[in-house]
Amino acid sequence: MARLLRPSASFGSQQGVIMRLQHVTLHGHDVSYRMAGSGPVVLLIHGMAGSSRTWHDVMRLLARDYTVVAPDLLGHGESAKPMGDYSLGAYASGLRDLLGALGIERATLVGQSLGGGVVMQLAYQHPEIAERLVLVGSGGLGREVSWMLRALALPAAEYVIPVLFPRFVRTGGEKVVAFFRNRGVRAPHIAEMWSAYASLTETENRRAFIRTVRAVIDPGGQSVSARDRLYLAAAVPTLIAWGDRDEIIPVQHAYDTHELLPESQLEIFEGAGHFLHVEYPARFAEVLRDFIERTEPANQDRGTYRELLRAGAA
Repeated sequence: MARLLRPSASFGSQQGVIMRLQHVTLHGHDVSYRMAGSGPVVLLIHGMAGSSRTWHDVMRLLARDYTVVAPDLLGHGESAKPMGDYSLGAYASGLRDLLGALGIERATLVGQSLGGGVVMQLAYQHPEIAERLVLVGSGGLGREVSWMLRALALPAAEYVIPVLFPRFVRTGGEKVVAFFRNRGVRAPHIAEMWSAYASLTETENRRAFIRTVRAVIDPGGQSVSARDRLYLAAAVPTLIAWGDRDEIIPVQHAYDTHELLPESQLEIFEGAGHFLHVEYPARFAEVLRDFIERTEPANQDRGTYRELLRAGAA
């Protein structure tokens, strides 16, 4: 059962459209999301230790033509952080239920980093929802991942993290960030990394983060892969976007995935790191808009999906 609560915390606007933090209760847990605009639906899913705020500039640019929805995944942002399942499958089911509560049947699914793995899982579990698939520096497409995330998957990492992420560092760091921001210094990649770091100074955030990391990463690298199921996405228009300086997930994953999905569109952002949608929001929004306008939405029913499964098995 879903219960919609009152909006709060306005965080930006485009042509008078206010993007507020809103809340819905799903299965007893509070889920936060931001929603703006009108038209075809674009669902934007953030990465690990991120939140819906990461899509601020992209939402502002797209809201005049599309209904943009950006939730805080459970364990992230302002959403609840319960003890429970933080697997890709659980996240995908949660997104299906959120869309259902909002009266949304189909959408273009956009996922960055962890969010890429989540939207691929959503398209796999519920193909009728996916009109298009957009993978942005996505997880789940190869074993390689940064050493830091592999280290955080080690046993007993939860006892080390409080030492690495003390709360007093957050207080001091926020003052430094505010100092440079007030003087017009912009470093979006660093700001996004700092936001993730700062969130992990809170105990419940750290607990949810560790569960999320261990659901998809082990000390050797990414432990969950969608590569053996990518043939199922052949019927869904797919855009792969990556920064050529991504130090979290290597850009080679973009090229490898494009080879497996030759009909996909590949966009490499020169000079961009892991958060290309934050570093180059205008360019990203332009690429995404062009991709949506040039492609017909997929319309997969269960029969079509069965045919793809049988063809793959054969």
